[in-house]
Amino acid sequence: MPEGTMTTMQSGLEVKRLAGALGAEIKGLNLADGNYDNLFPALYQAFLDHQVIVLRGQNLSPDQLVDLSKKFGQLEAHVLTQFNMEENPEVLLISNVKKAGKPIGAIYAGQYWHSDLSYMPRPTQGSFLHSKEIPSYGGDTMFCSMTQAYDDLSELMQAFLGGLTATHDYTNAYDTFFAHMPDRPPLTAEERAKVPAVTHPVIRTHPETGKKTVYVNPGFTRRINELSFTESRRVLDFLFEHCTQPQYIYRHMWGVGDLVIWDNRSTCHRAVADYDMSENRHMIRCSVAGDVPQ
Repeated sequence: MPEGTMTTMQSGLEVKRLAGALGAEIKGLNLADGNYDNLFPALYQAFLDHQVIVLRGQNLSPDQLVDLSKKFGQLEAHVLTQFNMEENPEVLLISNVKKAGKPIGAIYAGQYWHSDLSYMPRPTQGSFLHSKEIPSYGGDTMFCSMTQAYDDLSELMQAFLGGLTATHDYTNAYDTFFAHMPDRPPLTAEERAKVPAVTHPVIRTHPETGKKTVYVNPGFTRRINELSFTESRRVLDFLFEHCTQPQYIYRHMWGVGDLVIWDNRSTCHRAVADYDMSENRHMIRCSVAGDVPQ
């Protein structure tokens, strides 16, 4: 948990904490003008310190979102290429907007706890989600601190989990959450071939902060490899329940122009499907590639 008062000045930026375990709002920065190189080190440090940072009232084009995201690292494109912008494939559309009866973006995206692309050998480092249209109510995004959740485990449980690995598989979300949703048909054989199951440690060490974090999630984690199926299910269910307790959560209520940046190495998140699907919820997202979890 970050130290300090609720609001601090950090190299010219106002950083206001939003919740106990994670989350901070950054003020005093207009990203659209592009003149923020001198403030970027403070912005990046806030990203590491608070795990989720919020910048309200931004109005970024896809190109401007790409430019900002590239300062954090190398960009990656999502496996669902049909939802990447044609003119800018590094930008993914998260949207319930339809044209000719078909969604233009990833509809129902992330309505389960997950860490972005944990099913890849090098999962996502940071995600950048920028709201363009929002419904009149609902559609929040919840984040939980997997670092604080790890810290609050007993030493015996930490030691037990530290020797385990888990299988992450993108198809897990399609076998469970998306199974009965016609707007999210099964992955094609070509798409499945791009995302074979991978193995990651159950507890990973953040490569920049050195902090340990729980690295399993309901969306993409199929099982713990060293345990029997029943044991794995019980341990995973315990971890999922433990990590999503209220004291570990920041819930973001979206406004048009919000930019939310989060660290997938130390958080999980989920979109809340409590809004009227006849109202537009349209966002653009960039993702920065990460490292191999250790």
